[in-house]
Amino acid sequence: MLAALNRFTDEPGKLTRLYLSCAHRAAADHVLAEMQRIGLSAHIDAAGSVQGRFEGRSAGLPALMIGSHIDTVKDAGAYDGNLGVIAGLLVAEALQPHMAAMPFALEIMAFGDEENVRFPTNLSTSAALSSGYEPAWLDARDTDGISVREALIAFGGDPDKVEALRRKDGSIAGYLELHIEQGPVLEVNGEAVGIVTAVNAQVRARVRVTGEAGHAGTVPMTLRKDALAAAAEMALALEAIALGQPDAVGTVGVLRPEPGATNVVPAAASFTVDFRAPLDSTVRAMDDAVEERFHAIARRRGVDLTIERYSRLAATPMAANLQAALERGIARTGANLAARRIPSGAGHDAMAIARAFPAAMLFVRNEKGISHSPLETMTEADAGIAIKVMLETVLDLMGS
Repeated sequence: MLAALNRFTDEPGKLTRLYLSCAHRAAADHVLAEMQRIGLSAHIDAAGSVQGRFEGRSAGLPALMIGSHIDTVKDAGAYDGNLGVIAGLLVAEALQPHMAAMPFALEIMAFGDEENVRFPTNLSTSAALSSGYEPAWLDARDTDGISVREALIAFGGDPDKVEALRRKDGSIAGYLELHIEQGPVLEVNGEAVGIVTAVNAQVRARVRVTGEAGHAGTVPMTLRKDALAAAAEMALALEAIALGQPDAVGTVGVLRPEPGATNVVPAAASFTVDFRAPLDSTVRAMDDAVEERFHAIARRRGVDLTIERYSRLAATPMAANLQAALERGIARTGANLAARRIPSGAGHDAMAIARAFPAAMLFVRNEKGISHSPLETMTEADAGIAIKVMLETVLDLMGS
C-alpha cells in the first residue's frame, strides 16, 4: 500500500510530493479511491485534505479521527506521514464489522500541508479543522511566485470555502496519529512503539555577528575581531545549554561567514539557532541562557551581535486520556510491549488538532531514527505491531 501511494512524485527517481502539486493531487485521488473501496464516505476538501468517514451506531456522532499527511519534503523517505495514513485505512477496514456498534463516527484524514516546504505556512490543512485557517496563508507564495490561493484553484480546491472547514466544538472526540519516531530513542532501547507525551516547545532565531575584516596573514590573533570564531563559540555555547536541560536539543543549522575567502578574517557571520524541549519553562530558561551567553561572548571578543527570534511555539501536551488508551491498546496486543512515554521534537498534524480537540500520537521505531531522507526505513514487523496497537486502541475506546 505504501509503494502504491509513493509512486506519485514530482521528481522522477525521488519521492518529492509538495503541497498542491500535481503529484499531491494524484496521491489525494489515490487515497480517496482507497477510502471509497473500503466503504468510507469520502471527499477531497477545500484545502486539499482527503476526508473519509464511517458513521457509528447513529448518524452525526462526534468522530474519532485517525490521520497523518501525504505531502513530503524534497527527496523524502517512504514512511513519514504516509505510514500514518495507510495505518488509518487499514484500521478502518478492520473495523468494518464493528461499525454498527461504534459509539462515535470514525474518520480517516490525509492532510496535505504538514511539511510546509512549498509555502511559508504552518500546518495549514490540519489547523483548518481545529484552530482555524489564517486568511493570510492564502496569499503566501512559493519560490516561483505562485500563491496558495492560485495553487488551490489549480488543484481543484476552493479558497473561499477553506475557513468553513473548522469543526464545531465537540465534533471531534479524539485524534490519533501513528508516525515514525524520526529519532533513535526507541531503537536504542529495543522498543517497537512509544507514546508521545507532548510536542516540544521551540524557539528559532537568526543571529548575526559583526566583527572586523583583516588579512589572514598580517592581523595578530590577539587583535582580531573574528566574527566566525565568535559564532563558533556561540554554537558550542548552545550545545552546552541544551546538554544542561532535560530532554532539550539545540541546533545551529546554517552558518554563513562573510566574505568567505580563505585569506580574509571573517568580518561577519550569520547563523540560525533552533532549540526545543517538552516544557515551556525549559525553553524559556534556554532562551535566557542564549541571550546571556551569546552577548557575553560578543563583549569578550569585541564584536557586535543581533538575535532575531522569528518563531516561538509553545509545547503541545497530548491528551492524557488518549495516552492512557494507547497504553491499554499496547497491552491488548498481548505482545509484551513496553509503553515508553516519549516527547516529540518535531511538529506534527496532531499538534494543530490539539489546539481545539483531544489528540495523541503513537511513535514507531525507525532505523537509526533517520527521516526526511530516502534512507528512512523500518521493518514490516514494527509497522504491523504499530497498526495493531492503533486498532486495539480504537476497540478499547469503543468498549469492545
